[in-house]
Amino acid sequence: MADYYSVLGVDKGAEQKDIRQAFRRLARKYHPDLNQDDADAEARFKEVNEAHEVLSDPDSRRKYDAHGDQWKHADEIEAQRRAARNAYDFMGGGYRRAHSSEGDVFAGLGDILGDVGDSRGGRSGAVRSETSVTVSLEEAYAGTTVNANYTVRGRNRRFEVDIPPGVDNGSTVRVTPERGTEMLFRVSVSPNGSFRREGTDLYTDADVPFEQCILGGETQVRTLDGRTIWVTIPTNSQNGQNIRLRGQGMPRLGSPDVKGDLYVTVRPQMPESLTDEQRELIAKLQELRLGEG
Repeated sequence: MADYYSVLGVDKGAEQKDIRQAFRRLARKYHPDLNQDDADAEARFKEVNEAHEVLSDPDSRRKYDAHGDQWKHADEIEAQRRAARNAYDFMGGGYRRAHSSEGDVFAGLGDILGDVGDSRGGRSGAVRSETSVTVSLEEAYAGTTVNANYTVRGRNRRFEVDIPPGVDNGSTVRVTPERGTEMLFRVSVSPNGSFRREGTDLYTDADVPFEQCILGGETQVRTLDGRTIWVTIPTNSQNGQNIRLRGQGMPRLGSPDVKGDLYVTVRPQMPESLTDEQRELIAKLQELRLGEG
């Protein structure tokens, strides 16, 4: 993997404004629409975009600085540690681990992640409890935890359950807190006003001044995880035209490093008022276009 700082031509201690300026300059230079005869331009453009996506986000930049090529796996390490704390017995007014080692904890819980999305059957004779849990689209993106309480055989139990990244409506998380018991968490994902989800792909609108839709330019778009990225608006962009941002969508359930795409839908914005000079210029443009016909 190429060094992201070298890709953008900035130092490791570069400020965000320097990273942003370097990205804009290189994005214009290698944009595929401006280099249709250059087979390498698209690859360079993707490389520049990837470097900017990582370095423009403080969290991913911190992980990259700490782990280099392995920065994407930082969350997996934390997820494994959380999973080791998922099972607790509530006894004597306090918590204690249900098992003495992390390996035993994983065995006692069953396959928390492996059972996601599979609600068929159940262990023979198991005492099963089912409940529903609603998470936001942001929580479905990043993963979250929910608290669970239950009483079985006269004993009160309380524990945390990981809801993994990528869950969708109908996903099921199965947990076996102890031998002979089973809990099913039916997941629902609440709608989001800014993003529409289709599988692992996301769709969002971008309000763009009409003149920028004609002439081309750049606009800022906020991703579901809170980052702000620059998107190139091609010349003569039409209302409803989608711009595809690869790898900026929802994570795939069970493979959080694999993400869908984010589609930015162009929505041209008309001015609410115009000066006399602006109206004259638009009238002149109309005359020129009618003359072409």
